[in-house]
Amino acid sequence: MTDKVQKRINAVLVASGKYHDIDYARLELLKVLAKDDRVRVRVFEDYSNLEAIRAADFLVTYTCDVMPRLDEQEALRAWLEAGGRWYALHGTNSILRFVAGGVDSPRWAPHFMETLGSQFIAHPPIAPYTVTVADPDHPLVKGVEAFEAKDELYLSDLHGERHVLLETEFEGEAEGFIEHTWPKAKHPVFYLHPVGKGEVLYLTLGHCRGHYDMLPLMDFYPVPEKGSWDLPVFHDLLARGVEWAKAPALARAAA
Repeated sequence: MTDKVQKRINAVLVASGKYHDIDYARLELLKVLAKDDRVRVRVFEDYSNLEAIRAADFLVTYTCDVMPRLDEQEALRAWLEAGGRWYALHGTNSILRFVAGGVDSPRWAPHFMETLGSQFIAHPPIAPYTVTVADPDHPLVKGVEAFEAKDELYLSDLHGERHVLLETEFEGEAEGFIEHTWPKAKHPVFYLHPVGKGEVLYLTLGHCRGHYDMLPLMDFYPVPEKGSWDLPVFHDLLARGVEWAKAPALARAAA
């Protein structure tokens, strides 16, 4: 008697970019994905392998200042509209330019940011802040309690419909950024954003930086940063997000 054949689940991981320890994040995400031996992962530095993305059951991204070409943006949108699931992490929604007066976040890719549901604009200096649960009954955060994160607190433009799962509140200055003054408001930390038959799950947490990740601005970054990667709750959110991303493929396999 043989075991029932388990259907392969195809994933794409895009991990690359500036000012972050991408090697560390890539390895940690692959560890999460490897916990299910049905998941086979193709890893890329950008979105140019559209054949792989179109064939994927789900997409995971950890990038900073990595923008798809317009045709790639359109392909990503079409893949989502057809039912794809995209777990987007940290700087996936960022465009950064160092200009006179500070760091600018130009609004150069509206189609891409509307697909993601947000665009990073600024963050205050890294310091502990409280993340609260916006929808305690949702399976993605059920049982999660408010926690303190020492991470980049994302201040973003928001686009389209969002189901906010985790959030934080901020009022003050995002020092060093062109858009630096922010009134008191709540900001999403973890949210769902529907796109056609598919959906984006966005988690803004996950900053990490090593000694050599600020080139060419700085040859050696003196104190490495791990942000929320040191928190068990962050790894719980990563695992829950991957389970969410796999769910449609599992349902198809069981049908």
